Amino acid sequence: MARMKSPRGNPRPAQGQRKTSTNKTPQRQTLRSRVAVALPEESAPGQWLRSIRLSGFTFVMLSLLVLTIVVLAPSLRTLVEQQQQLAELRASVELHEQTVGELEDDIVRWEDPAYIEAQARDRLVYVFPGDYTYLVIDDTTTVTTEDGAPISDDIQTTRIDWVASLLSSIVTAGTTDKTAEQLEAPAQQ
Repeated sequence: MARMKSPRGNPRPAQGQRKTSTNKTPQRQTLRSRVAVALPEESAPGQWLRSIRLSGFTFVMLSLLVLTIVVLAPSLRTLVEQQQQLAELRASVELHEQTVGELEDDIVRWEDPAYIEAQARDRLVYVFPGDYTYLVIDDTTTVTTEDGAPISDDIQTTRIDWVASLLSSIVTAGTTDKTAEQLEAPAQQ
């Protein structure tokens, strides 16, 4: 029998020969007994998660999905902001169009001579020559003083000499040592 040496230096049987055991003692076979262990039952989500197997393709697709979200998120935010601005501008344009419509109606009204005449009489109190205008201001209420007495329409003369009252106030303020609370009002004549 020819034996060849392996690169490690151990003899290796040649082709066609089989290796025989050199031990004279029979090999012992150890039997291990297997006992079934009862594991707690898994919930449906737990079973579903365990059944997921990640392959390279799945990993690449998930990475592409995350990358797409990261790249598109700022653009989508910008798109939403622009849509909001566009809605605000449309509302503003609608409001301005309504204002323009009202102003155009005013222009049409100002082309009517009767409207111009009515506005001149109401706003500027203009009258034609020979017309008499009566201006009544708040004719429904009666004006009263602080103590409730009605105010007269007649012209009245004052009973106080205001010049003497002014001079006495100036002299009293300049020469007195009393405080403002201690001073009395000048007597009426």
